[in-house]
Amino acid sequence: MDLGHVRARLPAPDRLPRRLGVWSAAAVLVGSTIGSGIFRVPSTVAEQVGSVGVIATLWVVGAFVVLFGALTIAELAVLFPRSGGIYVFLREAYGPLPAFLFGWTELLVIRPSALGAIAILFAEYMGEFVPLGPVTVRVVAAGAILLLAATNIRSLSWGAAVQNASTVAKVAALTGLALLAFVLGDGSRGAFAEPISFAPISWGGFGLALVAVMWAYDGWADLTFLGGEVREPTRTLPRALLGGTAAIVVIYLVVNAAYLFLLSVSDMGNRPLVAADAARAILGGAGASVVAAMVMVSAFGALNGATMTGPRIFFAMAGDGLFFRPVATVHARYRTPWVAILLAAFLGVGYVSVRSFEQLADSFILGIWPFYALTVGAVFVLRRKRPELERPYRALGYPWVPLVFLLASLAMLLNALVEQPASTMYGFGIILLGIPVFYAWRSLREKGP
Repeated sequence: MDLGHVRARLPAPDRLPRRLGVWSAAAVLVGSTIGSGIFRVPSTVAEQVGSVGVIATLWVVGAFVVLFGALTIAELAVLFPRSGGIYVFLREAYGPLPAFLFGWTELLVIRPSALGAIAILFAEYMGEFVPLGPVTVRVVAAGAILLLAATNIRSLSWGAAVQNASTVAKVAALTGLALLAFVLGDGSRGAFAEPISFAPISWGGFGLALVAVMWAYDGWADLTFLGGEVREPTRTLPRALLGGTAAIVVIYLVVNAAYLFLLSVSDMGNRPLVAADAARAILGGAGASVVAAMVMVSAFGALNGATMTGPRIFFAMAGDGLFFRPVATVHARYRTPWVAILLAAFLGVGYVSVRSFEQLADSFILGIWPFYALTVGAVFVLRRKRPELERPYRALGYPWVPLVFLLASLAMLLNALVEQPASTMYGFGIILLGIPVFYAWRSLREKGP
């Protein structure tokens, strides 16, 4: 990389060129969302609730929640099509402190956890083809993070090309697996052949299973972080947000139906690699290798999506003076926020070195959902606070659609607090720790030269 062409400037809203069209934007959303969750979460859900009717209900409820979220934040994305997405929406609605807390949590928990968890999963499944020990898995995971960071520093178009290719491959593989399940599989031993019940083992378990489902669906808002680099944002962002989210919902529901067609609920709950079991049921011994390849492609695309989107938050924070100014540096030749991308990559590598997949996944979901709720609430705030703003797109179903999303988010977080108080309080504690940091940072800036 030619560092001689790097220079720092104070950020303007459109410093990064708008290169993404609607298909690439939708691929960012779909590819960022379909990562590891659809391969691991169905087993967790089956174990927690123990009933085919409840499993189906959970995935449908999750679908409605993310669709309602996408319907709502599309209004904000069109209002403020800037790098940083949710960070910008929070700043405009509530001021700098909540926006800083989101960026702070992204920096310490959300982004490195996402990068680390996805990279570890990628490396673990590579072990199906190449023998890898525990240390080597972490080395491969770190290498994948750094490789994709370099790709996205070189060009947003390069990152988009990786995203488009991996998204097409993973969608084709998942839909192909589902179709083969229904055409070649034997449903006589599957969950659909069992008595259908809509009573969960416990309602606390239902809530925890919903958290797992929402982790699988997560990524539906990541496209907004690239809002400053999307062409014709007033047309492209709503189409990509709504179309991409709808595509994810359809894929997830079809794939889960295939799992339930082939496997009993007890089999799903007792075997974490549910996709491998489903593939083995229709493809024999080759099924595990097929799924391992699918997971690798899926995880690689999701890792690339996280590398494309998350660093734009740090870039926007630095541009506002809420983070170190050099993080807002744009590479003069490549026109990418190279310092922010490197920062996110190094944090991800650090988390890979010290934490497990499960620890990283739990940290991620508990860190991000309070801010999703605040972001959807921002639509109410901004309609009252800034009624004069032109709104080319207005949230469909307002106010009921965003209200349902808020109620679902609140219920999910309260259940997590009751059922998993230690990990939930840990996540909230990190968020609240950012409050004194914000005031200390502002004080230092006011005293500075």
